[in-house]
Amino acid sequence: MSSGWQPSRDHAPAASRLLIERAHEELVAGNIDDGRLQNVRSLVRESWERSWRQRVGAEGLPPLDFTADALDAYRRAHPLAGAMDTIRALLLPGSVDDAGVIVAVGDHAGRLLWVEGDLNQRILSGEMGFVEGANWSERAVGTSAPGTALELGASVQIHGAEHYNRLVQPWSCTAAPVFDPEDRRILGVIDVTGGAEAASPQARMLVDATARAVEAELLVARLRARAEPAALAPAPRRRPVPERAALRVLGRDRARLEVSSGDGERSVALSARHAEILLLLAVHRQGLSVERLAELVYGEGSSADTLRPEMVRLRKALERIWPALVPESRPYRLPVPLETDAQDVLSLLDRGAHRVALSAYRGPVLPDSTAPGVEEYRETVRSTLRETMRTEASVDVLLSYAEIPEGSEDAEILRLCLELLPARSPKRAGLVGRIERLEQA
Repeated sequence: MSSGWQPSRDHAPAASRLLIERAHEELVAGNIDDGRLQNVRSLVRESWERSWRQRVGAEGLPPLDFTADALDAYRRAHPLAGAMDTIRALLLPGSVDDAGVIVAVGDHAGRLLWVEGDLNQRILSGEMGFVEGANWSERAVGTSAPGTALELGASVQIHGAEHYNRLVQPWSCTAAPVFDPEDRRILGVIDVTGGAEAASPQARMLVDATARAVEAELLVARLRARAEPAALAPAPRRRPVPERAALRVLGRDRARLEVSSGDGERSVALSARHAEILLLLAVHRQGLSVERLAELVYGEGSSADTLRPEMVRLRKALERIWPALVPESRPYRLPVPLETDAQDVLSLLDRGAHRVALSAYRGPVLPDSTAPGVEEYRETVRSTLRETMRTEASVDVLLSYAEIPEGSEDAEILRLCLELLPARSPKRAGLVGRIERLEQA
């Protein structure tokens, strides 16, 4: 079966793109009473005004609210998880990777939980942060189909220039909220993103029908569960308060451990040695023997007796901060996942979100550390970032990479930027000068 998403000739809104772009410029500049805004659909204009009043950036990237592990756990328990096969069957028939559009499913807060569909489209949309785990609510990115549909509680279509965020304006999208079939609270949102065909009248009918099919499926599943004998029904379990910990190591001489739990959030600066040990245990989740961990921290030939006293001190420190994170022994391992900002960057690169990954990269991993294991991981992150930028990133993202310390002195990267830029680009002269200075040094 081939994809049902075929390019259509024209589904542009009544106002021309140029008029909408000029109106957008006026609003972003703060001229919300400018007469040109009357050329914009009232639904879009009102959403723009909400976005502007909430000080949403017109070119910013969406925040990433979930790491890979946290996302996996959250969506397994989400009410829409069991409906994903239905959504795929209705919106992505045939070959998914060349479907022509992207289908995203988010939660009630606008956080994208599943992003599937056309492979090339997903790679391109990753540059604007349209990836799993990102927050696409109006408060995060302004006017977009998923965020505005959640804001209004109704299906919405946004065409190209109608998006508040300029990075999103090459795209069009249709989204519809999914309601709880009994109490009518919003459970999430279904979105189709792509070219003009993703915001056609047919697209709206299909997305609306999919949302209603999901609601019907949820209701049927509940009725069947209630009809089962009480003895077979599982006893209700109290949902535990979610707890998580994150280690911030990028560009920091002293790492910070951030803990979120039912008691609130805490942030604690760690000693250099404790940061090194926690990072290594976070990276090696399967655990490390005392001998191997000693080598990674102190160097080859180090005695395990050197490490043990430091582990005792680390355990005591963690018992005060978050007892659940106290390492186990034989082998040394963390009993709960510890997220790190360095792993977040690698995950974003793997998902094709190059621009978001570059924004999240704050510098080398524990730059002052001389622990062999940390030095090796620092190089892994650095080289993965460079190679991904070199081989996969768009020219705009590559130019941004060339402005950070890791890329600014890299002649190969600068030459690649020069090669990818149009012949008349005004940025070429600056690159040529930088390359010449490097070659003369």
